[in-house]
Amino acid sequence: MIGRLRGAVAEVGEEEALIDVMGVGYVVRCGQRTLQRLPALGEETLLHIESQWSESAGLRLYGFGTREDRRAFVLLQAIQGVGPKAAMAVLDVLSPAELASAVAREDKAAVGRANGVGPKLALRIVTELKDKPITDGPVLMTAPTSSAPTAPAKPAPTGDAVAALMGLGVAEVNARRVVEAAAIQLGDEATVQALIKAGLQELGR
Repeated sequence: MIGRLRGAVAEVGEEEALIDVMGVGYVVRCGQRTLQRLPALGEETLLHIESQWSESAGLRLYGFGTREDRRAFVLLQAIQGVGPKAAMAVLDVLSPAELASAVAREDKAAVGRANGVGPKLALRIVTELKDKPITDGPVLMTAPTSSAPTAPAKPAPTGDAVAALMGLGVAEVNARRVVEAAAIQLGDEATVQALIKAGLQELGR
């Protein structure tokens, strides 16, 4: 039984990675969150492995970046109707800490965001994972929110310049053409007035 692999990342596919361990290539199935966090090709990585055997597929290795990810994967598969694919899908949208928080809040909608997990299965997951040790850390009872306030979008000066030229009777396609050309020439710091002036000069040629 393989429990951990340390080796170089040889290949990365859509659902799996090839890990070269002293010349032996191990095909490891991983979720998108794990695949996205792998280092560059040729660099060393360490994956926590859950080995599974079936007569139809033989030996399959499932890889995770942390022990908690692997533990959550095992706990999820202990639930009726949750196979490896569904368990991976849940962990793609929720980290173990977020999953534990969703379970504590009985938030089946959060679990149901996983691909292939319907409302009934999401409810079963939330119910059956109650009091299970999904994570070693504290469980948050509130949904994660961004701590930084979202800044209001800054209006684009190009849009205002185009509108001003259209107000002067310039066709929209021509207004956009000259304003975009002026924006490239003048740079990101160009003011609306400068864009309008440059646009009118271009139209007057």
